[in-house]
Parts: sequence; C-alpha cells; structure tokens
Amino acid sequence: MDGKQIGIVSINEALLAAREKDLDLVEVAPDAEHPVCRIMDYGKLRYEKSKKGKTKSKISHLKEIKLRPLIAEHDVGVKIKNIRRFLLQGDKVRVHIVFRGRERSHTDLGLNLLQEIIKKIEDIGLVEVVPKMEGKDMSMLIVPR
Repeated sequence: MDGKQIGIVSINEALLAAREKDLDLVEVAPDAEHPVCRIMDYGKLRYEKSKKGKTKSKISHLKEIKLRPLIAEHDVGVKIKNIRRFLLQGDKVRVHIVFRGRERSHTDLGLNLLQEIIKKIEDIGLVEVVPKMEGKDMSMLIVPR
C-alpha cells in the first residue's frame, strides 16, 4: 500500500502478505524474468477501469458549419465534404445558415439548401433537430448513424 518494493519473494509469502492486508495479489508483468506482482484491491481497479471506459465512449464533440443562403455550388460541396468527415469521426454537426439584411425575407432558400445537405449525407447521418429559424439563423443538428 505504501508503494515500496519488497523484492523477490515466493508466491506463498506474497499471498500471505496480501491476505494480512485484506487485499489481492495482482500479477502486473507476467512476461518478466521474475513475474511482477502488486498487492492491491483488484475490485477497485476493475471499477475504475470500467468508469474510464464509459466516459471515453460517451464523448462526442459538436462541430459547427456556417453557411449563407446564396453560397456557390462548389462551396456547398466543400461544406458537405467537411460534414461527412465530421460524421465519420463520430462527431455531431450543427449546420447554421446566417441570414443578413434582405436575405431574411428569403428563408426558403436556406431551407432548400439544408434539404439538399440532408439528401447528400443521409447515408451516414441522421437529422436529430430539424431545420428551424432561431432569430437571424436557421439551423439543424445532424448526428452519425
């Protein structure tokens, strides 16, 4: 428990020392010339490893893509390529269309653009939040399949 090394001892002595401390004898390096063991609480070690594994699997980053309603066709292709890359990495993607000035009266252009994006990525992504207006922006959330 205090972290100091004992040295080379027999298996029986190591098991006896572990039992005295009411802990487990865990083999750390079985391939060494003399197998290396550690006296520790094995149940606690397994619990901590399972907790670490769960938190790592749930991590999903949110990426954002911003567009304008009058974007060029090639630029839309580049944005779709980036969205596909993010989805394949397991990230969620929020797509924003920013309307400025008179563009705000043509929200149908933005909706058509988002529908086009949905068609291009439907094989690898699902729309979690449908396109909706939020002030000057229209946005949707896409998650990986």
